[in-house]
Amino acid sequence: MLDHLGISVSDYARSKRFYTAALAPLGIALIMEPVPEQADSGAGACGFGTDRKPFFWIGAEATVGHSHVAFAVPDRATVDAFHKAAIAAGARDNGAPGLRAHYHPNYYGAFVLDPDGHNIEAVCHAPV
Repeated sequence: MLDHLGISVSDYARSKRFYTAALAPLGIALIMEPVPEQADSGAGACGFGTDRKPFFWIGAEATVGHSHVAFAVPDRATVDAFHKAAIAAGARDNGAPGLRAHYHPNYYGAFVLDPDGHNIEAVCHAPV
């Protein structure tokens, strides 16, 4: 079982704005920024989550790899709302909302590339 996950970002302020907007439809908010004074220098880190528990972290790093993160959501409308919010926040489309039956018959997901090229997904496994 995972407790939290962190990814590297090249522009902390830009990514913080992006994730604040893109994760809002999922009910995920900025929960913690342990050393906010470092954010102004671009060397910040912050955690997003729910119920005062951060589980998705971003942090400024000189080297940025490419990751895939999937957020489970309760329904297909939330997948759609995530995709719309992420695109509006500057993401690039990497797979519009829809069924991905090659995974299983009820796999409904949407994929976007964040400002650093990380593949971010919202997925619902429930039937209609």
